[in-house]
Amino acid sequence: MGRRREDGTCKPKTKRGKKCLEKRDPKVIENTKNAMLIKGGNTSETVTQALRDIYSLKKPNAVLYKKKNITRPFEDQTSVEFFSKRSDCSLFIFGSHNKKRPHNLIIGRMFDYHILDMIELGIEKFNGLRDFKNSKSAEGSKPMLIFAGDSFEIDSDLKRLKNLLIDFFRGPTVPNIRLGGLEIVLHFTALGGKIFMRSYKVLLKKSGCRTPRIELEEMGPSFNFVLRRTHLASDDLYKKSLKQPKALKARKKKNISQDVFGTTYGRIHMEKQDLGKLQTRKMKGLKKRKGEKEVVPDEAENSPKKAKVH
Repeated sequence: MGRRREDGTCKPKTKRGKKCLEKRDPKVIENTKNAMLIKGGNTSETVTQALRDIYSLKKPNAVLYKKKNITRPFEDQTSVEFFSKRSDCSLFIFGSHNKKRPHNLIIGRMFDYHILDMIELGIEKFNGLRDFKNSKSAEGSKPMLIFAGDSFEIDSDLKRLKNLLIDFFRGPTVPNIRLGGLEIVLHFTALGGKIFMRSYKVLLKKSGCRTPRIELEEMGPSFNFVLRRTHLASDDLYKKSLKQPKALKARKKKNISQDVFGTTYGRIHMEKQDLGKLQTRKMKGLKKRKGEKEVVPDEAENSPKKAKVH
């Protein structure tokens, strides 16, 4: 793509390389986050099928690496960071399997092409897409996410896991959504130290009125997770990753306020006006007649006579 400079940046050689580098540059409005799914040096059939099913839910904003990669993200993060920069992905799932940690998934995200958060989940029970004999949702559907359980709000690790799952499955940001496009529901439940993930397809049934009757049909994949190791970013680094550019921050509008009911009020600043020179409606009865004399306001106050004389 190009030669690397002393400061670490890359100088493009061709127009195509220049466009690729411009896509990776920081933007005011970032692109949709892509995810990469990586197989470890040793994987089981459960982990392999789980990566494929998650890839099906995440498409087209995902990259699936089919070859095995001998690396351990908790011990050495350089390989994952290299793949992240190469494929321009800020989210990842790493699957592995061994005797100590069987059927293992590591879900994480990057910040500036360096690992920000990593959470290790063990698969205790798995039912894939092929285990449910029904129709599936269309590719690229934006899912609805539901989280149940007080642990997602109390436990610090599960609170960060909830934020990570939202970041992973939320999909692209869209201004409008039609009712027919809401096809997938991902339900996460935290109970008894375990996390249960269920996937449902939304069925719109006739109800006899304008609003359809909604039914949920499980379509897979289905997971029972157990929380294992975590690698969470410090509060300062996490706060830095959430910082937004000034261009996205809403500017405060002067002299505009709202009450508790949402009514907007505006304050207008005007110069002092001379009401004597105010232009009124032109009517015949207000026209001056011949011989009328207009009295100066100071003279009218001192004189007991009328303001206008004939």
